[in-house]
Amino acid sequence: MAANDTQDNIVTETRVSMWKQMGKTEDWWAIWLASLLLVLSLISIFVYKPPVEQLPEHRAIMNSEMEAAGFRTIAYIEAESKLNSIRARNHGLTATIANLTARPKKWDTNPLQSVYMSEEEAAAKRAAAAPRLEAATARLAETRAIAQAAENAARAANFENPRLNEEARAALAEWRQARSSHSSARSAANFQAYNLIPGFIGLMVFMMVFFAIGAKFIGINLGQFFTGFPIIFILAVLSYLIAGQATLSSIGLSYVLWGLAIGLIISNTIGVPKFLKSAGQTEFFIKTGLVLLGASILFGQIALIGIPGIFVTWVVTPIVLVGTFWFGQNIIKVPSKELNITVSSDMCVSGVSAAIASAAASRAKKEELTLAIGMSMIFVAVMIFLLPAIAKLTGMHPVLAGAWLGGTVDNTGSVVAAGELIGKEAMYVAATIKMIQNIMIGVIAFGVAAYWCLKVEPDRACAVDGTTPMKFTASGALYEIWYRFPKFILGFIAASIIFSFMQTAVSLDWGQSMVSQGVLTWANGFRNWFFALAFVSIGLSINYRELKEPLRGGKPLLLYIAGQSFNLVLTLFVAWLMFMVIFRDITDRLMAGA
Repeated sequence: MAANDTQDNIVTETRVSMWKQMGKTEDWWAIWLASLLLVLSLISIFVYKPPVEQLPEHRAIMNSEMEAAGFRTIAYIEAESKLNSIRARNHGLTATIANLTARPKKWDTNPLQSVYMSEEEAAAKRAAAAPRLEAATARLAETRAIAQAAENAARAANFENPRLNEEARAALAEWRQARSSHSSARSAANFQAYNLIPGFIGLMVFMMVFFAIGAKFIGINLGQFFTGFPIIFILAVLSYLIAGQATLSSIGLSYVLWGLAIGLIISNTIGVPKFLKSAGQTEFFIKTGLVLLGASILFGQIALIGIPGIFVTWVVTPIVLVGTFWFGQNIIKVPSKELNITVSSDMCVSGVSAAIASAAASRAKKEELTLAIGMSMIFVAVMIFLLPAIAKLTGMHPVLAGAWLGGTVDNTGSVVAAGELIGKEAMYVAATIKMIQNIMIGVIAFGVAAYWCLKVEPDRACAVDGTTPMKFTASGALYEIWYRFPKFILGFIAASIIFSFMQTAVSLDWGQSMVSQGVLTWANGFRNWFFALAFVSIGLSINYRELKEPLRGGKPLLLYIAGQSFNLVLTLFVAWLMFMVIFRDITDRLMAGA
């Protein structure tokens, strides 16, 4: 009876501690803070609502024209343009947030132009662009007249004459191209002076206070945090600034890699003072960003890619994870199971995000997580260029190449950069595949927590104080799984479910206007900055001299190379089978922009 009473007391105490954790742990504060931003975004888009009541009218015109002609007519294109202009991000507080979270602009030879442009310089740019706008305006009027005449001829024949229909399509294509050129010329002719520095200062203060709210409750020294955060923020701005250089941007070197590199240089040369380490809260930043990422993973994206995308992500990913972990344990015998699962997760899902989730679930050491992240970022830098080069040299289909990149390159930003090196179709498929794969973060985190509790450390699930074993109970195992499970994943999943529902609650057009172009303006804008802070902090935390022990013998490196090789081959095969053989119709629709 005494043993049972003791165990009952432990269960009761565990329940109490669970409630306490909700106000004192990093994971929960990542949820609370991200939720605060999302709630504010919802309030903003409904208070400052765009004219969404006009959406059905524009959609009706588009449907009517497509039904009559079978192709995009002038009325269709103009209605589509009006429909796409109705965006919550252009109104009220959401527009302010879009400006506040703006990143440094692209630049060529003068880095100052990424953050500041005087009125004199802007006026010179407007004057230089004026002739181009004049020519583009004339070309637009000319092509519209020709397109209207061709469309009228086809309409007069009730759109039943194939020759007239084809002539109309060709003329409309010329007009659409002229519209695009005119839009670009008009933007250049309306170029405005800008000064992003005050906005950066405001953003820095906001984020510093924002994270300080949680920092106070999770035990971070606020004095050191406030001292170091401005430096972390400046380094994050620097990573964006470097990534914005035209040549570096064109070859896909993103802010993620530059943030890591800047931190690494500081950490491995002059060193990192204590106050800067207190401010560099890698996991706090990235977990909050990941909850916001959940709002961006909308179920509609899964429907667009369909079953092939699900196979490439939800089938291949667990196979690679289990296979790599087995290889590490049984073939090369990595001494630490925690390091093994962290590296395996990092490599097969989404890099840093999955590594942090698995490390938390398995209770990996900080240096083991750091090693996994360090190796991941080195290989990402290579894969961004190597995989697109292979795809181009082999003449790989853009959709197949995109699926391959999305399933293998480690983080979303790098996936987009790699996809852009191939083309817009590859970039779209790669980004969508990666978004679908990101859903696996929560599944894998739960799986790792359960496996560690039930297989790796089963005694801990039924111990009085973590060291004295007692009789195994299902409740004890469940509480241990819950204890290990990274709680921020709950926010990630909840955000995905809530905003996926919101996007389709009224109509897809409403969801695009209010969610994709409203809520996600907040979510994506802040998320990118949180990730920038996180990757700078990761670099500052990596001192390669401290990684000698976990890297000893080269087994972790061998594990990563072997696992990634398996991942590359299996993902390519499954993507080819799904997109090029079984579901070729989906591939054709993706290429046609359907």
